[in-house]
Amino acid sequence: MPSLDALARAAAAGTLDLVAVVTQPDRPGDRGRLAPSAVKERAIELGVPVVQPVLLNGDAAGPLVNDLRPDALVWAAYGNLIPRRL
Repeated sequence: MPSLDALARAAAAGTLDLVAVVTQPDRPGDRGRLAPSAVKERAIELGVPVVQPVLLNGDAAGPLVNDLRPDALVWAAYGNLIPRRL
């Protein structure tokens, strides 16, 4: 999570506002239990809100991200297609 940590440092320095982390939904892990991603765990440690749409190209995902009113989006190893509208 070097990218998230770098953004958190920039936010702490007042360079930017880190409004949320968008990550994939929790997946079954050990013994079939839902397990959060390492990115989600780190975002929670940092106190950053987490958004977990099933698909970014779904009808609900676009508004979820757009409602945050970001000036910029940073993508790092998301693992799914990112729609052009975002």
